[in-house]
Amino acid sequence: MARVVAVSNRVADPRKAAAGGLAVALGETLNATGGLWMGWSGKIVEGAEGGRPGEGELKVQQAGNVTLATLDLSREDHDTYYLGYANRVLWPVFHYRLDLADFNTAYLAGYRRVNQLFARQLLPLLKPDDLVWVHDYHLIPLAAELRKLGCNNRIGFFLHIPLPPPLILAALPGHEWLVGALFAYDVVGFQSEADAQHFSRYVQSEAHAEVVGPDLYRAFGRTVLARSFPIGIDVDEFAALTHGKEARETYETMREQYSKRQLLVGIDRLDYSKGLPHRIRAFQELLASYPESRRSATLIQIASPTREDVDAYMDIRRELEHLCGQINGDYGELDWMPVRYIHRTLARKRLPGLCRAARVALVTPLRDGMNLVAKEYIAAQDPGDPGVLVLSRFAGAAEQLREALLVNPYDTQGTARAIHQALNMPLEERQARHQALLHRIRTHDVHWWRRSFLEALEHVDAAARQRAA
Repeated sequence: MARVVAVSNRVADPRKAAAGGLAVALGETLNATGGLWMGWSGKIVEGAEGGRPGEGELKVQQAGNVTLATLDLSREDHDTYYLGYANRVLWPVFHYRLDLADFNTAYLAGYRRVNQLFARQLLPLLKPDDLVWVHDYHLIPLAAELRKLGCNNRIGFFLHIPLPPPLILAALPGHEWLVGALFAYDVVGFQSEADAQHFSRYVQSEAHAEVVGPDLYRAFGRTVLARSFPIGIDVDEFAALTHGKEARETYETMREQYSKRQLLVGIDRLDYSKGLPHRIRAFQELLASYPESRRSATLIQIASPTREDVDAYMDIRRELEHLCGQINGDYGELDWMPVRYIHRTLARKRLPGLCRAARVALVTPLRDGMNLVAKEYIAAQDPGDPGVLVLSRFAGAAEQLREALLVNPYDTQGTARAIHQALNMPLEERQARHQALLHRIRTHDVHWWRRSFLEALEHVDAAARQRAA
């Protein structure tokens, strides 16, 4: 395989086990091909001129066999590109929350400027046969900017978050430009079939694209291969973590402290897309409608801090804290607290222990690209006595994990019924569901995801399709 060049908003050292996420997914291929990974350093340079946009200094270092290239951002670029367009415009719109979007025109200018900056800095680092793999909504126009500079490499893009239906996407000012930029890629990947169908419907209705083959669309003078490549986890790696010291300690502590309880767990970032208030209300409904769950069921809800300088996140934190306090006040006893709310990040090495100790996992986002917590919970279970996954039908993972208990998180009573069913599910049914789910996450794991996407990118005949266009 040719050298792989990954580009994402942030960069992580793939040698560090705690890196997780994209580093785990890309580390093997980047190491094998002597790859390059480029992104923002995470540093903001105020500068002598009040942090006005600049070209940015490229810093290159080695991480084993992988080259890491990072850029600092000026204060203005960070605030318009990252906080502004990426997180105040694209994130809410792509998660169907038009009411939370801030369509400030300065944000779009900063977003385009930083993508142009990435393109200018990346181009001199590329070799003619490199495969370039761009990740997520921060960098949608990167390929278009590279093409303007004369880049002829095969370039793929993967969207880690959902793609909304055409009418929601069309509410985005400049949506034609944004989606048109995707046609500068050779391969565009989505998390789910639903997302791929949204793309297909949009480009045919709004861009009058022609379908020229299976998953092939021609518009804007180019042809792109667009299909779903659902991301997975490294099942063996996460399962092995359950036997680590930190995971065992967490598991044993939870089993000892909750030996007389049925433990439920939610592990999320504190984000309005995760449906945390809806989940807490469903748990409240469980206690109200099923009295036998009182003094028995305990929910541990971890809500890791994220984007706390955005007003919508402060609002949801206040709402969540109020709901948890209300439930504990109404139902709590001296020796039993219904909800334990933790606004901190739990160490990755401890997560498998908590997952294994939980009888039920609540993964109930209002909208999610995939949600890997659902798959990690499955990987962490004891096959002889597994827990039950309660999963939102609006998570991308629901397309694959059909043996979970699928719920509509907006339906408080329906979700409460599913939680009650999970808490009382017979062992034989739990084992059968878990066996099927484990098979699914093994079949389509992170290695399958990476391999299938890069094979599609490597074998797509970009030059021939460009001529045909």
